[in-house]
Amino acid sequence: MSDSRRNVLPARPSVVPMTSASPVTEQVTEPVGEHVTVDPAILYFGTPVVLLSSLNEDGSTNLMPMSSVFWLGRSAVLGIGARSQTARNLRRHQELVMNLASPAVVHHVDRLALTTGRADVSPWKACAGYVYAPDKFAVAGLTPLGSATVSPQRVAECQVHLEAVVREIHPLGAQPGDDPDAARQLAVEAEVTRVWVDPAVRLAGHADRIDPDRWRPLILSFQRFYGLGPEVHPSRLATIDEDHYRVPRAPVRA
Repeated sequence: MSDSRRNVLPARPSVVPMTSASPVTEQVTEPVGEHVTVDPAILYFGTPVVLLSSLNEDGSTNLMPMSSVFWLGRSAVLGIGARSQTARNLRRHQELVMNLASPAVVHHVDRLALTTGRADVSPWKACAGYVYAPDKFAVAGLTPLGSATVSPQRVAECQVHLEAVVREIHPLGAQPGDDPDAARQLAVEAEVTRVWVDPAVRLAGHADRIDPDRWRPLILSFQRFYGLGPEVHPSRLATIDEDHYRVPRAPVRA
């Protein structure tokens, strides 16, 4: 094959222009490329790892490694197991800390992977190898720090701590008419009340900005740990000044 014909992508099928008389089916095209349909048991395509602090009934702090989390403004949405010790804690005491992990603490995080704060280990977790661990800080070799606006403790070894209060807890997967308490997962909406960062990840010349070249989150993708490499491409979105997104903040409700 000549050089001029190598690495040539298949031609994209033509699309019939839509007119007022054209049926919708005329817009359908054949798939391009070699994609196939799959049915994964999990959909963990890559999200940041968080050590979630919550308050146990005896006043100690439970730590749960998790990665189902994202942020919008000052709100966080977290996905947790409905029967976990964390879920039990947040229903009773609606305060938490999101301790964001970096690759530097991955060994500590991994020590917590098969532990639970519930003494009554569920059959599913027992079969998977989970064991009861009442003191997660000791198990992981981590150092507790006091928090300013909430009771659960922070994790000293993590470079970013987000203190927060729970605003809503939503059952996931429940159908209309189902018992909400029967849900297997919960979506927790939390409002961030205080942000702590290691000065090493602060953007030079700015008191309240994070340097994305210095802050490197630990990523969990299909149950495996990854870090971030260098920035892969300039972002047009980054031309918008961060302060453009800032909104007036109401006083934190008690």
